Amino acid sequence: MRIPIESFELANGLFVTLSEDHTAPIVAVNLWYHVGSANEPPGRTGFAHLFEHMLFQGSADVAANEHFELVQRAGGTLNGSTWLERTNYYETLPSNQLELALWLEANRMGKLLPAMTQQKLDTQRDVVKNERRWSMDNQPYGTWMERQTALCFPPSHPFHHSLMGSMEDLTAATLGDVAQFFSTYYTPDNAVLTLAGDIDPTEARQLIERHFGAVPRGRGKPPLPDMSLPPTFGQWKREVVPDDVMLPRLFLAFRSPAFGTDEYFPASVCGAILGLRAGSRLRRRLVRERQIAADVSAFTYDLAKGSDLLVVDATARPGVPAEQLEQEVAFEIDALVRDGVDNAEVDRAVALIQTMFVSSMQQASERADRLSLYATYFRNSEFINDEVDRYRAVTTDGVNRFIHERLGEDNRASLLFVPRDDAPGELAGAGAAEAAR
Repeated sequence: MRIPIESFELANGLFVTLSEDHTAPIVAVNLWYHVGSANEPPGRTGFAHLFEHMLFQGSADVAANEHFELVQRAGGTLNGSTWLERTNYYETLPSNQLELALWLEANRMGKLLPAMTQQKLDTQRDVVKNERRWSMDNQPYGTWMERQTALCFPPSHPFHHSLMGSMEDLTAATLGDVAQFFSTYYTPDNAVLTLAGDIDPTEARQLIERHFGAVPRGRGKPPLPDMSLPPTFGQWKREVVPDDVMLPRLFLAFRSPAFGTDEYFPASVCGAILGLRAGSRLRRRLVRERQIAADVSAFTYDLAKGSDLLVVDATARPGVPAEQLEQEVAFEIDALVRDGVDNAEVDRAVALIQTMFVSSMQQASERADRLSLYATYFRNSEFINDEVDRYRAVTTDGVNRFIHERLGEDNRASLLFVPRDDAPGELAGAGAAEAAR
């Protein structure tokens, strides 16, 4: 399938992509800002996520929480999310309500600061702190991502620190800090806007010019430090976390090529072979055949700067100790390094990825989000139409080359959660997995 795409740039630097599809009378409005936790200065972690909350607290012409009320009254849905490299905001509405969403997004892009108050900051700071307590600190395995990025990226790297931020940094945030962050990163030249669905491109372009054209360009953002890293960790990194959990759980990470590079696609196919859906290698061998794991999956972070991570996530069955879980997963990875994969496994993985991609692109919201991703990271939404072909071009030799270069013991980082009451003083390493079997 080829997705219809029309892209242009406003005078203020806002990059816009339109994708017309009249299958259903809905439109997805998707706005990405090229700022995430990687852009936070030392001592101000959590700002990107805090801002996701602040942008729903009103602007010069919109009262606090009115953004939600207006969209929902119009029959739409909306939300936002924060990641290491971007923050996004999105609405899906009946297509006759397109202008409402554009007005709301433009109003908070251009007029948020006049409506920002100390009370709003204090309220949302408490909301974010409670979210951290609920979703991370008091949630089984809740700190896994924070711990994994800290384990896999050196302290000086922008991906090292917590996406959610520390309680101390959130407490220290001032209204001036927040205003500075907004004026630096929430500017049209640091944003991409995508519309997908039941639109008339000519009319949509006029509406976008009307509502966003007058928002001033930013003054520039500070560059990120060098994001490059060696291709491997250089050793087997390991952290054992006693936690209030019922079952051991392993997150085994490998340093992997950055998203969008030619080398990324064999790595992604390898991840699908390992742990995408029921027919994957780890699900078949550890869940069904040997009944070591209750569940196994594998995924990439899809980081576009410097280095990505490929992660195997395995939860033990009741009665399986943490050490055995880690050893069994390592044994399967060792077998993969030793024997490689065959054409049938690669073909299955590519077909599954293609099917999932085509299915997701039928949804206006998913299509808009993917177009925004390519526009944000590469300033080229057209890359979406090359994605399936790049997966089809992956060869068995290419996947095996990635496995040989990146899945060895010198490029593994084990984050192992163990039930607190069962945690021994020191768990044995997993390097001698085959000997332990």
